[in-house]
Amino acid sequence: MTIAVTGANGFVGRAVLAALEQAGIESRPLVRRHCELPKETLVGDLSPGTNWLQALSGCDTVIHLAARVHVMSDRSQDPLAQFRSTNCAGTLRLADQAHQSGVKRLVFVSSVKVLGEFTLPGTSFQRDQQLNPADTYGMSKAEAETGLIRLAARTGLEVVIVRPPLVYGPGVGANFLQLMRWVARGVPLPLGAIFNQRTLVSVENLASLLLACATAPAAAGNIFHAGDGEDVSTTHLLQILSEGMGRKSRLVPVPATLLRVGLNLIGAQKIAQRLCDNLQLETASGWDKINWSPPVSLRLGLQRTAQHFMNSIEVK
Repeated sequence: MTIAVTGANGFVGRAVLAALEQAGIESRPLVRRHCELPKETLVGDLSPGTNWLQALSGCDTVIHLAARVHVMSDRSQDPLAQFRSTNCAGTLRLADQAHQSGVKRLVFVSSVKVLGEFTLPGTSFQRDQQLNPADTYGMSKAEAETGLIRLAARTGLEVVIVRPPLVYGPGVGANFLQLMRWVARGVPLPLGAIFNQRTLVSVENLASLLLACATAPAAAGNIFHAGDGEDVSTTHLLQILSEGMGRKSRLVPVPATLLRVGLNLIGAQKIAQRLCDNLQLETASGWDKINWSPPVSLRLGLQRTAQHFMNSIEVK
């Protein structure tokens, strides 16, 4: 069995390659530009015109990670058109040529953003609920999901959709990395009374789930939500990271309502949403279909992430 992995040189892609190697499954890393991965195949950008036929020859399955990612400050004149071209049209081109190449299954890594940005207290996003994206990135992923389901019905290609929430792990970047820097430096943070609930997924758990979705017969035609099997509040998240770093937690118990008001006043509504709102996914019923559960606990995943940060990054 040979599994092709698009976006193989990314944060999640490298974890997927490691999981495949550990499972004794042959992988074919597909990359935009050469990055010295073993057996890598250069395919260029993910676009409506990309030719995948030769790269996919002899592959049984594709795990599709490559995407135009969500960015905080998009300077494109038409961001939605750019997202659609890459994440929707580019993905459907890949799926169509995968079918032509004899590929049996495509595992599409979508996003929780196809369902929205937050959940109400006591509720969670369901796998079969109506799509309701709130930004251009989420719209492009939602349109790709819809297009893939139609293509699967037309061609017989087995499509599996996986929706991750925030992915963390050793080597994580962006906002999660900045949060760890603040914790490591002992910066007092007004986040000691945020009792929301959010689903997260460690990169190791996500790679394990993707491997199961690529190989389990029962995964075909299904949608799965990724997660660690336990949700966490912002306050508890920071406490676990502090423990993992060997640092004392310096969290000031500012009520979430006041914190939200303050952030909104300075135009940081999206930051307030990520820190204070709930975002929970229904996960277990999907996992039961393929007899899968997260191999790494939330606490262990966060502690490993924090320890890796302390070992590899100089704290100024």
